Amino acid sequence: MRRMDTIVIGAGQSGLAAALALRELGRTPVILEAGDQPTGSWAHYYDSLALFSPARYSTMPGLDFPGDPDHYPHRDEVVAYLKRYADSLDVEIRTGTRVSAVEADGAGGFLVHPSSGDTLQTMGVVAASGSFGNPYLPALPGQDGFTGQALHVADYRNPKHYAGQRVVVVGGGNSAIQVAYELAEVATVTIASRQPIQFMPQIVGGKDVHYWHTTTGFDSLPPEWLARIATGTLVMDTGDYAASLESGRMDRRPMFTGFDGDRIIWADGEREAVDTVIYATGYRPHLDYLQPLGALDDTGLPLHAGGLSTTHLGLGYVGLEFQRSFASNTLRGVHRDAAHVAAPVAAYASKALAAYGL
Repeated sequence: MRRMDTIVIGAGQSGLAAALALRELGRTPVILEAGDQPTGSWAHYYDSLALFSPARYSTMPGLDFPGDPDHYPHRDEVVAYLKRYADSLDVEIRTGTRVSAVEADGAGGFLVHPSSGDTLQTMGVVAASGSFGNPYLPALPGQDGFTGQALHVADYRNPKHYAGQRVVVVGGGNSAIQVAYELAEVATVTIASRQPIQFMPQIVGGKDVHYWHTTTGFDSLPPEWLARIATGTLVMDTGDYAASLESGRMDRRPMFTGFDGDRIIWADGEREAVDTVIYATGYRPHLDYLQPLGALDDTGLPLHAGGLSTTHLGLGYVGLEFQRSFASNTLRGVHRDAAHVAAPVAAYASKALAAYGL
């Protein structure tokens, strides 16, 4: 069994930021990544995905995002950027290494079990595996008998397979609107959401809204403050999305209540035949490998305070939505959470290893 300094699980933006923070504190982290490249889930998103933040506000410490700082990077640009970022770190990254379980080693540390079967022992773990592997699907009456196609947006790639179809996109966030908008070019599309769509102008006072997020301190607001001022999910809009709804190019209706064969049942009782339902209903933290450790609650969510485990010293999380602020799981903001978590994890690992004379 090989003993390691610290282990970071996941090599997306969160894992890379965590590894950098640990490295700057004198630790020698090893990143374990299930995929074949150190880019997290970005390569698996739909083809047309574009960031809602300009390149100047989509950068991580030590490496500027290339190109015009005011352009909105697409998916493949982010993938290329993260590859370059990973190459710039003096950190060992093991791709193709999925972690199946993490357990306590009985001496204050952890046993990490990769799918390869080569158990690793460490005194510090940062879980940065994101949420893409755990898409959320609501449970609706009759859905098991639905004869159309139902899929999560995690499995959606582009509109070409839906030409001529009747499509319902479920959700009221950025992904739901972006996907519905492009599908409306080839299909008849309705957005089904529990609340009306709330648009936020992309440009305010001649500047991108992210300028105001950063200069006013909104990005750093703690989650409890966000809960007080939030009125629902806000969708960034350059003007195209709201105009599309207003013109009838696509429409929005209150969430349907269930399925009946090839039909969905709208809230007013109408039954309508549809070909495809796409759920843009978000994700939940993908942390099932921590179940043996007892670090999760009954719903699979981590027991933590600001990213630090409340069940195990030496265990931290990076990349949870609203972990410590509005920008917690974004390219521009994840490094702040990584630094916050890395300090106590590194201190614990250092003290524990010193006790072993290492």
